[in-house]
Amino acid sequence: MSKDISSLEPGIVWKYFNEILQIPRPSKKEEKIVNYLLDFGKEHKLETLQDDVGNVLIRKNASQGMEDRPWVVMQSHIDMVCEKNSDKSHDFENDPIDAFVDGDWVRANGTTLGADDGIGVAAQLAILASDNIRHGPIECLFTIDEETGLTGAFGLQPGFLKSNILLNLDSEDDGQIFIGCAGGKDSQAWLPFDKVGVPEGFSTLKIMVAGLKGGHSGDDINKNRGNANKILNRFLWENFDEFNIQIHKFDGGNLRNAIAREAYAIIMVPDGRTDSLKHKLIDFENDIKRELHISEPNLSLSISETEEVDFVIDKESAREFLNAVYACPHGVIAMSQDIDDFVETSTNLASIKFLEEEILITTSQRSSIESAKDDICNMVESVFKLAGGKVGQSDGYPGWKPNPDSKIVAQTAKAYERLFGNKPEVLAIHAGLECGLIGHKYPEMDMTSFGPTIRGAHSPDEKIEIESVRKFWLLTLDILKNI
Repeated sequence: MSKDISSLEPGIVWKYFNEILQIPRPSKKEEKIVNYLLDFGKEHKLETLQDDVGNVLIRKNASQGMEDRPWVVMQSHIDMVCEKNSDKSHDFENDPIDAFVDGDWVRANGTTLGADDGIGVAAQLAILASDNIRHGPIECLFTIDEETGLTGAFGLQPGFLKSNILLNLDSEDDGQIFIGCAGGKDSQAWLPFDKVGVPEGFSTLKIMVAGLKGGHSGDDINKNRGNANKILNRFLWENFDEFNIQIHKFDGGNLRNAIAREAYAIIMVPDGRTDSLKHKLIDFENDIKRELHISEPNLSLSISETEEVDFVIDKESAREFLNAVYACPHGVIAMSQDIDDFVETSTNLASIKFLEEEILITTSQRSSIESAKDDICNMVESVFKLAGGKVGQSDGYPGWKPNPDSKIVAQTAKAYERLFGNKPEVLAIHAGLECGLIGHKYPEMDMTSFGPTIRGAHSPDEKIEIESVRKFWLLTLDILKNI
């Protein structure tokens, strides 16, 4: 295990990735990385622009003799998902990422790494800074707030780019070239409750679900991973009446595009019933472990006494809440009828937060078919309306329809096979990519997406394969040279 990331090859890519790791860049708080990019452009005497929404664009002239080549834009997003283990002390707005080499991978110490999409940013900077790479005229587009709202892609204006060819550097599987992606939409529900006094003769307990893998709500939704919100809610629902459970708080998950890894509830049960509830939890944990014995080997449930609370929510609201969360769909809804083993439609029960007088439940829906996306959004909405809640839906973002005649996809696939001796897969992805929105703004744009191998994105298990970064770099250079 080593901390010396800069010694890896290709050196210039890892150099810039290591610099990026030192710069805090949560979604919607990208000022520090934006300033870094603006300073980089000035330092290298490159045309550097920033649009009204905050995206940064850096242009570089063609290598000598390649001035007649078409303009190409490389694109990646500068924000990162900020997730950490519950025992990790880390301030994502101020602290650098503590990364290290672990065998064939680079990972972070108890937090997300930010290789999604810091490695794409690093590759762009390496190309902009180099004077020995052959390429035509290029643009590097760095978009803001991809992870929580696609704000940069939404705000991109027609005419800002010169290019009609786009290389999106935000995919996470070496050997796969993407030509399409799902569209997405978020749904939020607010369930009201009344605070009532703490009953006499009750003990206060904290129940915790931990050790789950979590992961990306698009890439990992079909891997049968546990959802901490669903697991914890199931236990409370099953024992609500028998143990006269009173709920003070339920907190699980964080980000709309991450599967919930941890959740906890603070509850009250009658004195003398705590031991019985603990035995129930042991039996329940064994059941869940049997159900998820392959996908979630580190799952754990715990119960402990905790300090007294000053209120619980009213019984009827608690019942409505548990019923709604139990009924709310989560996971794969439909597989594609056109592409083998491809998820068409899914939904993610992302987070549950107790506010002052209501419970906020955040979900996200994805589909490669617009009508199916609307249908699953409506399904989620109906569940929470039945529970007496208010529901709001985001505007959503469009999918990226595959173009089987894409010249840049064909060139990328041929380059990969020539360089590495095997054919890449050409396919669509269930995760959202900014290509859909960019293609909406630039209908003539010929696009492809590729990247190195990243595992555990959107979770503290995130890691990037070192060898795949080398291949990603060589492929990018070959495309630019021969486009």
